[in-house]
This record gives sequence, C-alpha cells and structure tokens, in this order.
Amino acid sequence: MKSAIRFAVDIGGTFVDAIAYDETTGELRLHKAPTTPGSPARGVLDAVGGLADRLDDVEAFVHGTTLGLNAILQRRGADVGIITNEGFRDLLEIARANVPSLHMYDFAYAPPPPLVPRRHRTGVPGRMDAQGAEVTELDEDAVREAGRLLVEERGLRSLAICFLHSYANPAHERRAARILREAYPDVSVSTSTDITREYREYERTSTVTLDAYIRPVLNDYIGALEGGLADAGLTRPLHIMRSGGGAMTAELARRAPLMTVLSGPAGGVVGASFLAREQHLPKLISFDVGGTSVDCCVIEDGEPGEVHEAAIDGFPLLIPIFDIRTVGAGGGSIAWIDEGLLKVGPHSAGAVPGPVAYGAGGTEPTVTDAALVLGYLDPAAFLDGEMSIDAEAARAAIQTELAVPLGVTGTEAAASVFRVLLARTVGALREITVERALDPREFALLAYGGAGPLLGPMLAREMGIATTLIPQVPAAFSAFGMLMSDLEYGFATTVLRPLSDATLAAAEPAFAELEQQGEEVLSTQGIKPEDRTLIRRLDVRYHGQEHSLGIDLLPGDTAATVLSRFNAQHEARYGHAMPDAGQILTLRVRAVGKLAKPGLRELPATGSGSAEPAGSRPAYDVATGQVTPFQVYLRGSLSPGHTLRGPAIVEEGTSTTVIFADQRLTVDGYGQLLVTGAGGNDD
Repeated sequence: MKSAIRFAVDIGGTFVDAIAYDETTGELRLHKAPTTPGSPARGVLDAVGGLADRLDDVEAFVHGTTLGLNAILQRRGADVGIITNEGFRDLLEIARANVPSLHMYDFAYAPPPPLVPRRHRTGVPGRMDAQGAEVTELDEDAVREAGRLLVEERGLRSLAICFLHSYANPAHERRAARILREAYPDVSVSTSTDITREYREYERTSTVTLDAYIRPVLNDYIGALEGGLADAGLTRPLHIMRSGGGAMTAELARRAPLMTVLSGPAGGVVGASFLAREQHLPKLISFDVGGTSVDCCVIEDGEPGEVHEAAIDGFPLLIPIFDIRTVGAGGGSIAWIDEGLLKVGPHSAGAVPGPVAYGAGGTEPTVTDAALVLGYLDPAAFLDGEMSIDAEAARAAIQTELAVPLGVTGTEAAASVFRVLLARTVGALREITVERALDPREFALLAYGGAGPLLGPMLAREMGIATTLIPQVPAAFSAFGMLMSDLEYGFATTVLRPLSDATLAAAEPAFAELEQQGEEVLSTQGIKPEDRTLIRRLDVRYHGQEHSLGIDLLPGDTAATVLSRFNAQHEARYGHAMPDAGQILTLRVRAVGKLAKPGLRELPATGSGSAEPAGSRPAYDVATGQVTPFQVYLRGSLSPGHTLRGPAIVEEGTSTTVIFADQRLTVDGYGQLLVTGAGGNDD
C-alpha cells in the first residue's frame, strides 16, 4: 500500500526544522538545516530536501515562519505610506501617550519611533460616524492625489488605509483601496477592515501599518517558496500557520500576512494542546526553547490562552493570537557583561555567524557555548554528528569574555549563564501563571525546541513543577504541531451594546453575515460542508471597563446565561466578580475546516527496569553545584517501561535531555520522557 506522507516545516532564527509523517506506519523523520537569512526559502528547501528528493507523493504541507516577526523586530520591512482621515495623520505617532508597565519607573524611556515617518502619512476628506453613517463624502480626487504623492513622488510600494469608524462601515476604505489599486496595480494596498473590524482607531492603524510593512517581504518569500516546492513536485496547496492556531492557504497568507506573524511558535502551542487533550492533562505549560527565544503558553483543559490584542516591540495589533510570552533568550543568545553584571540576550548570534563553537566567525559566547563547557552537549554528536563543533573555542570564549571579567572559573561562568537565563525564563512564566492567580506547581511542563529538554528540568526544579514531559522529536515539535492544525479563520465586528436579550436578538444578522464570510472562505479552500464548524463568541465586559473576556455563545443562550459564565470566568481570572451590568464589545465567528490529522500511537512496552547507558562523561549538576559523572543514554535505546535516575543525559542527535541528581526519568507508553523529582512527585 502506498504511504501517505505529510510534511511540516518550521523556520526559526537559527535552524529550519522539517518533519515528515507517514500516516501508514506512524514513522516520524526529522531533518534540520541552517536558516539562510539572505534567502529564507533556500533554507526551507534544504531542510525538505534532507527528507525527500521529490514531493510528488506528499498529501499535505504546512509551514510556520517568523519571517514577518523578524522583519518588524529588525526593522527590515517595506517603506509604507498611510492614508487616513484629514487631520488624523499624526494618530500613529500620538498613540496612547502612555508609558508601558515594564518602563513605568524608567524616566529615560523613549517609545520606539513610528514605522512610518510623517512625510509618508497623509489625510483625505471623508468621515463616517460611530454608527457607520456617512458624515462627509469621501473625496476621491484627494485619494488619487495622496496616491500620486506617496507612490510617484515618495517612491513607496506599500500603502495602508485606515479611516475613522470604518469598523462600522468600511465603504470609504474599500472605495479608496479600489482607486489606488486601479491606479497603481503593482503597489501593495492594505485596508484595516480586511484585517479587523474592531474599534480603537490607533490600534487598528498600527495593525494595518504592520500588515503593509511585512506584506512585500512575505509575498516575495511565499512566492519563492511555492516555486521551489513546485519544482520539487509538490502538487498539494501550501498552507501557512496562523498566529492564533489553525492554518490558511498561502494565497490567503499573501492577502493577510500579519495573521502569520507568530506562526512558528503557534505550531508548538497547537501540538501542546493536542497532547493535553489526548493524554488528559488538564493543566499544561508549553515551553519552547529555540535558537533565539523562549516561548511559553498556558493550556487549560486542552485549550490555549488566546488574546485579540497584543503588541510586537511596542506596536499594538488587533488579531486573534495565542497568549504567548516570549523572552529573547535561546540557544544562540549571547552572554555578555554590562557594568560588571552578567546578562544573557536578548541579542542572538543567530544562524550567521552562530555560537563560537560553530566556527563560522562568532566571537561572543552563547548559551550553546556554555552548555558545551558544562558537559551537557557532546561535540561529536551535535546534530547526529553532521555538524562540526569546536568545544575548545567555546571554552576559550567563556573564559576570556565572561570568567576573567567576573573573576570566576570557566565552569562557574558557564553555570552562571544558565542561572541568568533561568531567572529571565521564570519571570516570563510568572506573568502567565502567578500574576493570573494560577499556581505553576499544579501544571505539567511540556519542554521542546532544540534546547527545551536541556532547560526544562532545570526550570521545573526552580518553580516546583512536578512533571516535565519531553515529547518525541522535541526539536521539531512545533513542526509536528502544525500537522495537528485545521484550517481556521476569524471574523469580528464591534457592536458596543448592553448585554441584553434584545441585543442578542439584534446581533443575529451581524452573526449571520460573519458566518457567511466564514462559509465562503472555507468553501474556496475546498472544505466540504460536513467538515465545517462555525463558532460564535462574544467579547464581554462590565459596563465602564476597558478590557473584555471572550465568552462562547451557545445555542439557547440568554443574556443571563452569558453574564453568568462571564462572571465565573472573571472570578477565576481576577479573583472577583461584580454585580454590574454586562456590555458586549465585539461579535466574533471562528470558522474551522477540519483536516485529517495523525494520532498518537502507543508503543509496545519492550523496556523494563533500568536502561543500559551508552557511556558517561563529566557534567555540571545543578542539584549539587558540582561537576560529576553523568550516565549517557541514547533515546533510541529507551522504550516504554524504562526508568533511570539522574544525573543522566539522554541524547537524540537534534536535542539533549539533562536530568540531575534529585530527578528521575521514565518512558511512557508513547515513547515520551517524563522527568520528575525535586519539587514534584518522585515516587
């Protein structure tokens, strides 16, 4: 019988992870290739080529990328022009005129400069009111003049349109976009209401600006990737992960590139949610440690936290997105001295030049270099021996750049790198647990990414987490999660009405319109009617509040039942409920197209008792603070039923799990590694 192969690829700051899943045998194959910043599509094609010469038999191909995110963070997007209402050209610069909470006491704080300089922003006459009624007719000649100024005189190739109250009536935005596209067919045009139909003009302007900023970058990348995959024989559509879970076709990703801005980390969260449901883990924290960042997300009852308002480097955006906390600290993060203090990240050595040990020109020590000094990584086994590693160069860099300035030994300096990294990571996890009245000790930790299995058991010891779960192929788990994705699209419109039975009845036409949009999108993606699901949701708040909570609207719901569930969720989140009246802020519809997915396969329990080590080497034990012999095991030799006690190291080529003297490891029925011990249940 012919095998059905599903591909998923995750491109990160240091490596590209490609995974092939055989639906017939359940076999998972992984290949990593270096990220190629100068030509990102080439790195993806190299990773795919390591698994298959041809893609003719591939049934599905899903891709996650942080290319758009990196373009924003590194300020490498397109030069954008903004067209808005007359008198509002400075809205993006005025912003909210507030100081972010993290800089509350920083009197030298300066907000990031706007992505679009003032000379590239212009206003045109025309106005809608908050109910969507036209107050002033759109001046179409002024729109044409704005286009001439920005495109012909300023030389811009990407335009963003955002008008006041267009969430209530997008007619002016749509007409302006048609005028500009007809006049300049080669210029990219983004409109705010194509991305979000929500109020808050500043946030909507920022959102559409970010979309226009990355649109040419994503268009070029997706085009190059689709061409390369087609040359390799791929006949199935290329799907791109959304930041809020689910996948979208590459065609739709071109039209709404901002929806993919966190698509790489989103794949891991989807995979973590799948495991939580399949293995009945009611409380799980996903912990993804890659080359440049640590990404964490809380998953309760199989559902990840989701928000509809977030920020990237200080720029707000209004899109559905997983509630992921990101710290600029990963395997490639640079350790450095700042006025006598050791710091780790946020800047990274990336793929080029990479850590010192890579021998590609890097001179600043990184977390990877520290791991080599501490004995956690075997230079001869890095990436299954496919990559040459210079451990002596790493040791020399740690000694010269860190140990000597700090006045400590090289081992102490390397251990301090992990202590600092751990402190930053704990802070991120506290934001999404302790600061939300959640006790992290009640959660299991799912550690993945290239460095997740190394750092996860350390973090569990620090936070008193009972169990750390290391999935199969952890280095490519985000790519694995993409195989679990459905097609998903979100649609929303602001209403700002009291929560009442009359409002719910009046909202029916708006919901019907949103559902129609969802049906149309799923239909164009070839999803059969029986595989479509439309989920209604309300953003609800107490009257007078600024922020809201999402409440699913179920068949037969009344205002009283919705308010009751909102009160319960508010009390669970914030510790109290109020007697105040409720208010509906936004109507939402999530359109889901079900796709076939691989399932978990139980493995035969061939292992029993203790496994046989493949060798040993000295490494630093954080439980004792000493360098001590660690037994080394090969993951491929471990089977369900095997147990082992630390200190020990489990190697699998693309990732390394480190357990310490007060921890133990067991292999579960799915071949996953469960680390327990300090702070948890050892017996």
